[in-house]
Amino acid sequence: MSEIPIPHRIEDAIALFDGLFADTFRTRLLPGDDEPLYLPANDDYACHRVIFAHGFFASALHELSHWCIAGPRRRALEDYGYWYLPDGRDAQQQHAFESVEIPPQALELLFSRACGLRFHVSVDNLGEVTVDRDAFRTMVETRAERYEREGLPQRAEAFRTALSAFYHQHCPLSQAVALGRASLSNTVPKASVVE
Repeated sequence: MSEIPIPHRIEDAIALFDGLFADTFRTRLLPGDDEPLYLPANDDYACHRVIFAHGFFASALHELSHWCIAGPRRRALEDYGYWYLPDGRDAQQQHAFESVEIPPQALELLFSRACGLRFHVSVDNLGEVTVDRDAFRTMVETRAERYEREGLPQRAEAFRTALSAFYHQHCPLSQAVALGRASLSNTVPKASVVE
């Protein structure tokens, strides 16, 4: 008898993330409009906000993977202090983009596996530069394998634990969060965090 897969509802991803990090790291996962954005807490908002695009589940996984890598200094800056050039990057700009995107997309791949969602690399450039999507995917997969061998960053491991508990073990949200929190408190921070 086969298991009935749990649908990928954005409300569940938000509940898992917020259950793990709203009080421990004062960070919330929120749906947004066109562009994703990370906003640190300020006088108007007590929590940091990871905002993902269009309410898409995959966008949420991608944006929170950036947050899982960012260290304390980066989490104090809007969009972690990174630049972003929209579509139409030249070859050099595209190479710089891809080099920064490998670690978070590797985490996104692992998060996707943890919840049974198909993963697609994002080269995020519709300009005239030829992009080798297969080569980029290989780099992302290689980085994911390295994370598996060496360990994920602390927050990433906690979130992956919660995702896997909910989607693969069919634990209730509260139990999945509790398992993620146990992982969070038992995990030694990894050196792959970008300060």
